[in-house]
Amino acid sequence: MSPARARTSYDDIVAAGRELLEAGGLDAVTMLAVAERVGVRAPSLYKRFADRGALIGAIGSAALADLTAALEPFVRDPDPASGLLKTASAFRAFAKANPHAYELLFMNLPPGSRPPAQLNAGAAAPLLDVTERLVGSERALEAARLMTAFAHGFVSMEISGAFRLGGDVDEAFRYGVKVLVDALMDSRMDRREASVGRASQ
Repeated sequence: MSPARARTSYDDIVAAGRELLEAGGLDAVTMLAVAERVGVRAPSLYKRFADRGALIGAIGSAALADLTAALEPFVRDPDPASGLLKTASAFRAFAKANPHAYELLFMNLPPGSRPPAQLNAGAAAPLLDVTERLVGSERALEAARLMTAFAHGFVSMEISGAFRLGGDVDEAFRYGVKVLVDALMDSRMDRREASVGRASQ
C-alpha cells in the first residue's frame, strides 16, 4: 500500500479509474485498485462515491465530456457535409485512443453506473447540430442515429481486430462516411423537389 496522502481529489480518483479501465478493462476498476493507485485506503473512496457503480458512472461521465469536447469544434464548420465527415473522424479517433472508455459508453449498465442523461444529450448535440444543418430539423435525429450506427459498428469491429481481409481501413471508413453523407444530402434534395412539386399542383 502506498503511503496515504493528505487529500485525494475527485478528479484524481476518476483519472485513476480511467487509467485502470484502459489498462485492464472494466473488471480492473475496483475500489481497492483505485484506492491503491491514488495512495489512500479503500474506505476513503466512499466519502466521495457511494459505491463502485457511482465511480464507474463518474468515469463514464468524464469520458463523455472528453468525447463531446472532441466533437464540438466541427459544429462550426461552415460546410455541414465537411463538418459531418470531420465529426465522424473525431468520433473514431476518440474510440481508438480510449477503447475501453469508449466500450463503457455503449454498455448496458445499471442506472447507478451510467452517466447522467444530460451528459449523453450533450455528447449527441454536436452531431445533431451538424445533421440538422445538412438534412433539416425533421430528419436530424434519424441522420445522427444513422451516422452513429455506422461509425460505432465500424470502430467496434476495428478495435476488436475484425478487419482481416487487408486493404486500407482508414480509406474504408472515409468511403463509408462519404457515401452516407452523399445519401443524406440527396435525400434532402429529393424532399425539397417533392415539396416544390406538391406546391405547384
